[in-house]
Amino acid sequence: MTTVTRRPQGKVDILPEEIVTLSAGLPAAEPGTLFVKGTNGGMRVSPDARFNVVFGRCLPDVHVCVGADDTRVSRRHGMITREHSRWVLYNLGKLAIRFPGSRLVLGGHRAELPVAYTPLFIVASGREHLLEVRIAAGPVAPGPLDVAELETVDPYGAEVERPNPTDPWDLTDRERLVLVCLAQRYLRQEPWPQPHTWAQVAEEMGRLRPDERWNAKTAARVVTTVRTRLSPYVSGLREEEIPPPIGNALNHNLIDALLVRTRLRTEHLALIGG
Repeated sequence: MTTVTRRPQGKVDILPEEIVTLSAGLPAAEPGTLFVKGTNGGMRVSPDARFNVVFGRCLPDVHVCVGADDTRVSRRHGMITREHSRWVLYNLGKLAIRFPGSRLVLGGHRAELPVAYTPLFIVASGREHLLEVRIAAGPVAPGPLDVAELETVDPYGAEVERPNPTDPWDLTDRERLVLVCLAQRYLRQEPWPQPHTWAQVAEEMGRLRPDERWNAKTAARVVTTVRTRLSPYVSGLREEEIPPPIGNALNHNLIDALLVRTRLRTEHLALIGG
């Protein structure tokens, strides 16, 4: 378990209360200085401080609090540390952490942080908890941030309230196995992942379940059943919602929703021997 260490004098400081958001500017700082802001304040860490910033729900156990009122957020959900002259984010929790856009960092994985302003989102069902991160490129004074520096925030992900008490997100063992075959590139955190083709899924299922008859249509039917079941709750799972060409968009959106809901997790790769 990660230990919350005491902050070295002068290398690590609590952010002044007047800093409401890191997007609006920073105090003067040396290049590479890390700024992190959560629900109730934040911290500044010099690049040579040898200090790990731990964030999560439980304030006594972390340096920066985020998602304090949401028990789905882990008590210690993540850590930012310095490695080889770069700041690196580690997801220690179960919920995914989303970068601006659609890139997800799953539990147990890491991602390098850019020298820029980066809003990170801990993604829970129906909510996203903001953790602001900014790495100084050089000495800067407080002032407005150039909008061109910001990455586009993905507006996708609006959900509607469930109309019945049953849980449509529960997957059968068969459904989960097929979906892991379909989404294995995402679970391995490959860059720019795409779903496997139906033929690839069928071939994988034939290897895993040789006594069953699998082909591309069989694999597609299993995934379509899940996608249809979840389509009332997540946008982007129906053909009429996607402008042509549709390509892999339907399966991509389904995989993304299942990763966010943690119904597909890295440890599920063990089901296919990965």
